Amino acid sequence: MSVNLAETKSEVTVEEKLLALYKLQVIDTQIDKIRIVRGELPLEVQDLEDELAGLETRIGNLQEEAKQLDNSINEKKNAIKESLALIKKYEAQQGNVRNNREFDSINKEIEYQTLDIQLSEKRIKEFKAAIDAKNDQVSSSAINLEERKKDLAHKKDELADIVAETEKDEEKLIDESAKAAAKIEDRLYSAYKRIRSNAINGLSVVSIQRDACGGCFNKIPPQRQMDIRLRKKIIVCEYCGRILVDPEIATENAA
Repeated sequence: MSVNLAETKSEVTVEEKLLALYKLQVIDTQIDKIRIVRGELPLEVQDLEDELAGLETRIGNLQEEAKQLDNSINEKKNAIKESLALIKKYEAQQGNVRNNREFDSINKEIEYQTLDIQLSEKRIKEFKAAIDAKNDQVSSSAINLEERKKDLAHKKDELADIVAETEKDEEKLIDESAKAAAKIEDRLYSAYKRIRSNAINGLSVVSIQRDACGGCFNKIPPQRQMDIRLRKKIIVCEYCGRILVDPEIATENAA
């Protein structure tokens, strides 16, 4: 005979729900502690990988820009050759002019080509200076890239060591968390996750400690504490919204 999981969950008593929630919180807190040990290392590794990708892209762009400048230099050199050839041609034509008007016209062409050569030479100097600047940037970026590669390798080794120490424990706890969550009705589990995501310390379920909420430490009235100890309904802290359980649940859960 098949069993309806939704019906099974709905038949669970409030006390059993509270015990299941507290057990889930204990497991998830252990997972949190493992991830805290890793600290910011995963993010630091990701940031370094992004930085390396950015540096490699920058170097590639600089090298491409230097290549384009080199092509421009070659174009200007070819333009100079063409201008020199035209000047030679015009100078040869000067011996065959028939009047001053033709002579002046050829002279203007020679002057124009001479100015064009000077402008091309100026541009070549500018392009060479730009290439030198690009190459300097490539060199500094390459040095930075190598340093970041070393940093990344170190961070990855450090992270790998921590992961190796905690991976099996984390996988086991994640499996236990999933099994514990499966015993809690969907609506209640959604509330648990919502509270947990909004809590700085990840605590969604807390016990009463010294007559106060174990999450925000605000005082809980005696009558409300009595209601919590009865375990007849789900009660949340009126200040922080965390689910409250009586201290004995911790002892029972450990047992």
